[in-house]
Amino acid sequence: MKRLMYIIFVLVVNVFLANICIASDDEDIKTELDVFWAEMSQSVKEGDFVNLTAAYHIDAVLVNGPKETSYPVSRAFNNWKQGLKDTEMGKMTASVGFRFSQRLHDEYTAHETGIFHYTAKTGQGQPTDVYIHFEALLIKREGWKLIMEYQKGPATEREWAAME
Repeated sequence: MKRLMYIIFVLVVNVFLANICIASDDEDIKTELDVFWAEMSQSVKEGDFVNLTAAYHIDAVLVNGPKETSYPVSRAFNNWKQGLKDTEMGKMTASVGFRFSQRLHDEYTAHETGIFHYTAKTGQGQPTDVYIHFEALLIKREGWKLIMEYQKGPATEREWAAME
């Protein structure tokens, strides 16, 4: 009976320690992903085209829900390049923030669901201020890389605030 109690005790301790390690690993991965999104935001704010494009896998796909299409993100880069260049030169200001409703991951893959809030303003022009529901699929290859960005459709400021 003592031996059985000892075995049960050892199993309970091992399960407890394993859960601590998993929780710690989970927090480490979440921190890595938080850094990824913060760097993405910084790239937009600074108009850093090189760092922004480096956040995407070479074969990444952009899915545009409202336009019901998908295409290589490299095509989207062509559309984003001038805005980033204008931001870098101070002709416009831009920012993007991310909030998440679901974050699924292991040490090499991640699926993030949430809303991004993008703002841009050029000179005296009207500011662009949009909230977009999105999903992102990432893989870890020499750092985290977006392999799929799915811009699902418009979100509201209220939905954004609810994710705080």
